[in-house]
Amino acid sequence: MGKLALAAKITHVPSMYLSELPGEHHGCRQAAIDGHKEIGRRCRELGVDTIVVFDTHWLVNSGYHVNCAPHFEGVYTSNELPHFIRNMPYAFPGNPGLGRLIAETATEDGVRTRHHDATSLPPEYGTLVPMRYMNQDQHFRVLSVSALCTVHDLADSARLGRSVRRAIEERYEGSVAVFASGSLSHRFAQNGVAEQYLHRIWDEFLYQVDMRVVELWCQGDWKAFTEMLPMYADKCHGEGFMHDTAMLLGALGWDAYDQPVEIITPYFASSGTGQINAIFPVV
Repeated sequence: MGKLALAAKITHVPSMYLSELPGEHHGCRQAAIDGHKEIGRRCRELGVDTIVVFDTHWLVNSGYHVNCAPHFEGVYTSNELPHFIRNMPYAFPGNPGLGRLIAETATEDGVRTRHHDATSLPPEYGTLVPMRYMNQDQHFRVLSVSALCTVHDLADSARLGRSVRRAIEERYEGSVAVFASGSLSHRFAQNGVAEQYLHRIWDEFLYQVDMRVVELWCQGDWKAFTEMLPMYADKCHGEGFMHDTAMLLGALGWDAYDQPVEIITPYFASSGTGQINAIFPVV
């Protein structure tokens, strides 16, 4: 049947788009952009036809949701940071069939999930920014999964991730990549001093914990990481409460996963937050 070909934790910082524009910040996120392009290149090498993004900018207050419209196209300005991402065009095909299979499989597995194919709902920038650098030619079909989950348990998000993989491997004919689109620590710089923190982490505590997390990832110590994940997400202001990461690890085996990550873009600070691009080997 289908194949989960590639899995990754990726950044989507708005300063990547800012980095393209003329001015004092031109080129400031080139390493992150290059990391996205490399991940996209590997997806093409592996024959990936669809990318599933666990998007920490899609806020939901009930259940889990999959945005799987047949086609996405528009011009996007971030309501959060309209001075960073403004009037950004996007276009790429969706995959309604896979979205339906994921929702049905997850619901059968006890995690109520809805798919939305007949919808005017646009993707959020946790999906749009990566696709800008990986998919400008619309090579990949794309669907987005809600991962800013306000009243959800991380354990359920891990179960959803398992269901995503089951839907791909047991019910889909094709090759798929899954991305957890979100940061490590995510404490934005305080209003009034944000410009001073464009390339800095907000606090030394957050930096030290992030460094330990990256070390665990490089060691493949997922038992330790999954045990600390709820507290890490809480104390270090995890983006989307780190439901994207729980979904990704659920798809890979949770605490039984034992592979070290391959870092594509080394850890960097952005507007107070901690960021990385890392591939998680699929076994």
